[in-house]
Amino acid sequence: MTTWRVVRVIAGTFILLSLVLGVQGSPIYQSSWWLAFTAFVGINLLQSGLTRWCLMETFLRKLGIRSGC
Repeated sequence: MTTWRVVRVIAGTFILLSLVLGVQGSPIYQSSWWLAFTAFVGINLLQSGLTRWCLMETFLRKLGIRSGC
């Protein structure tokens, strides 16, 4: 897998997990503050789409994951 795909898998996992923890109807609800984490991930995805730079992708490249689409 490339950094591009890994970033999207991680972001999707974080969003789904934070929604499960932050929505009151969820069986594992913890706190509505988890929805702030959902917003944080969304803002970072928007920023990386506009600037073509992603901090997570930089970290993944340093870990040796192949760069690219």
